[in-house]
Amino acid sequence: MDHNKYQHLLNQLYDAYHNDILQYVFFMLGDYNQARDIMQDTFLQAYHHLQTFQGENYKGWLSRIARNLTIDYVRKQRPIAYFLEVGSTSNINESSPEQIAMMNESEKELYLALSNLKHHYRDVIVLRKIKELSIKETSYILGWSENKVKVNLFRGMKALKKELNKVGYIHE
Repeated sequence: MDHNKYQHLLNQLYDAYHNDILQYVFFMLGDYNQARDIMQDTFLQAYHHLQTFQGENYKGWLSRIARNLTIDYVRKQRPIAYFLEVGSTSNINESSPEQIAMMNESEKELYLALSNLKHHYRDVIVLRKIKELSIKETSYILGWSENKVKVNLFRGMKALKKELNKVGYIHE
């Protein structure tokens, strides 16, 4: 495939998936500007590796690149917190007032609850429940077995419900 065909394919992939990738990274970081940068880096990295891609699931491949870039970013920004999982990776306090105002109340509560979860729970919940990917797609993106996806989703949803209870969102 020549340079023009790669560029054309990348443009098609960007048009089809850039919003999904941006939303996924935003849910992971909570920082819109950084999410945009990582989304752009995702497509740049995809362009450089298009000739070696041998799968059929471009969305899963792009999501995996975005996840890896997001993890690398978090590690560089907060290496101790990342490895010890102390605190959250939320940047909601650093978001602009316009960005916060754009989220409705339930989205804010969900975002805050997600930001308090362990990163592997947050990953699987965002991919399975928010992005509505299949178990197979999620296992590919995360590099986990399908069983690990199911177990972490179950535990993550339990932890998310607990977090939402703390803020009074879920009434039992």
